[in-house]
Amino acid sequence: MLRTFRRLSVLAFFLIAPAARAQSGGVLHFCLHGEPKTFNPILVDDEASENIRYLTGGVLIRLNRQTQALEPGLATSWHLSKDGRTITLQLRKGLYFSDGTPFTSEDVAYTMKMLMDPQLHSATGDAFRSGEGAVDVQTPSVDTVAITFPARVAGLEQLFDQVAILSARSPKKEMAVLGPFYVSEYKAGSYVELKRNSNYWKRDAQGRSLPYLEGLHLDIQRNRDIELLRFRRGELQLINRLDSESYVRLQKEDANVARNAGAGLDSDHIWFNQVTTAPLPEYKKTWFRSAQFRAAISKAINRDDICRIAFAGYAKPAYGPVSPANRFWFNSALPAPKYDPQKALSLLIQAGFRFSNNQLRDQAGNRVEFTLVTNSGNAVREKIATMIQQDLSNVGIKMNVVTLDFPSLIERMTRTFDYEACLLGLVNTDLDPNGQMTVWLSSGENHQWNPSQKTPATTWEAEIDTLMREQATALTDKKRKEKFDRVQQIIYEQQPFIYLVNRDVLTAVSSAVVGAAPTVLNPPAFWNVDVLQLRPTTELGAQK
Repeated sequence: MLRTFRRLSVLAFFLIAPAARAQSGGVLHFCLHGEPKTFNPILVDDEASENIRYLTGGVLIRLNRQTQALEPGLATSWHLSKDGRTITLQLRKGLYFSDGTPFTSEDVAYTMKMLMDPQLHSATGDAFRSGEGAVDVQTPSVDTVAITFPARVAGLEQLFDQVAILSARSPKKEMAVLGPFYVSEYKAGSYVELKRNSNYWKRDAQGRSLPYLEGLHLDIQRNRDIELLRFRRGELQLINRLDSESYVRLQKEDANVARNAGAGLDSDHIWFNQVTTAPLPEYKKTWFRSAQFRAAISKAINRDDICRIAFAGYAKPAYGPVSPANRFWFNSALPAPKYDPQKALSLLIQAGFRFSNNQLRDQAGNRVEFTLVTNSGNAVREKIATMIQQDLSNVGIKMNVVTLDFPSLIERMTRTFDYEACLLGLVNTDLDPNGQMTVWLSSGENHQWNPSQKTPATTWEAEIDTLMREQATALTDKKRKEKFDRVQQIIYEQQPFIYLVNRDVLTAVSSAVVGAAPTVLNPPAFWNVDVLQLRPTTELGAQK
């Protein structure tokens, strides 16, 4: 992400001004889709806890979910040293935690110490680990802090978006917060209640204190059908994410409450098992290791049909590992995916396959047939698999489909390697490519087609290893992007993952809510919760 930040006063006006016509106060109701594992922001590693952290945590630097630009948070400005190892931040003066404890540079130093403590095993802290040695934090004044890392941390400024500052002195520990709301009540398995933080530092264009809302009531509800029903009844006022089927139903009932932010960062894709020790026939391993074979499979799949039928049109064909929604890192030079079964057949013939009597065979006469596995209970993926099965039959390939419960699927993917091809998705919560190191490094556990390699199995994987490490240590974002653009180009050429679609980010927002502006980045429906307001009505939800 670009290091320069902009004071988006014009944008802020348009986000806040409409809310001024509503009323301050009131409680916004929506759901968490699971039990929060922790309220300690340092230890967050699940979606529910991450949502709580976003709603309560004050951060030094904030990534604006709408513009994808970095903005001042608790820090008014920051400076990165030439070697990329030290970041110096100027802090806002006169701020207080929700319990009245003063905020100073001592709190930032304490937070960094906790974050980097190896005994805590913080997933957030892992992103900051850059080499052997400790992180050094200096506090030359109450409003200045300098943090020095053992080695350069690529995309350092953006990482602070996930770091909620803890109080070094408050007896309430992590329950004392600097964000717009604080946790006031928690009933396990039922709800989390948040109340307005009267010490929150932000103000609107008219100088009024934010947030406008008096509080948030977050019901813990895993069942998405029940969540939608409660929204219809008016018991909930927004849904952070909807599947396409629910979105279509809701849009028919009231198009004003169904919101589509556009193609998101997440992808669905297939890959072939290239693990050397996999219990597969050698001739099939030969197919799967052929870049021409994989490219042909990609050409033979009609992504437009998948978007139209499996997602009711609420998805876009995927270019590769980065969605166009990731504005800075997306390689716009990549050609758009194109359905071309004739080109697919031509590539297969060039690779030595023979097409006769509507069947494809390899040079040894083996019928080209393989089994695709995916997770059971996922109707959309089952539909995608059936459509791919039909597409591949047009080039003489017989593809079988097997659905497995998720634990069994993970067992095959990570331990026994007893599968031929797999259809799954990747959830991307980080714009920066460093968040995907475990996927692209050949030694990575999530390098799914051939994970945890001791040395790269191919020259192109070795090149990706080199490029990913080089972009992580490059001194400018321009250089980093050049390296990662090349990574995307290699992935496009080699097709280790055959990317299918980027799903649209679909949400539901009641007409009672003013100021909502859903985006493709998490959390899409309530990223600007501090400026949301409720209309002067006692009704909730869709007001049906």
